[in-house]
Amino acid sequence: MRSFFISDNHDTWVGMRLAGIDGVLLHEREEVLEALKTAMLDSTIGIIILTEKIVDLAPDIIMEYKIKNKKPLIIEIPDRHGTTRGADVITSYIRDSVGIRI
Repeated sequence: MRSFFISDNHDTWVGMRLAGIDGVLLHEREEVLEALKTAMLDSTIGIIILTEKIVDLAPDIIMEYKIKNKKPLIIEIPDRHGTTRGADVITSYIRDSVGIRI
């Protein structure tokens, strides 16, 4: 299994390439959705890594992919500028996904 990276930040994309992770650099919602759909159908990809700003382009669709599909694992990371999420992102993720209030 391999990882695939979708980013909107050139420096973050280069860093992942240096780490040996293939990926694409995109900025438009439709491009992102097409790349995500292609990666989801590729059986050799085990992890899809997305930057926060990419997730912000289509949060509803990406969350649906995360919830409904066991493979590949979809993870969200900050770009080189740091996170734009609040301190309680994990708590809100659990509340939204499972409905449990912590």
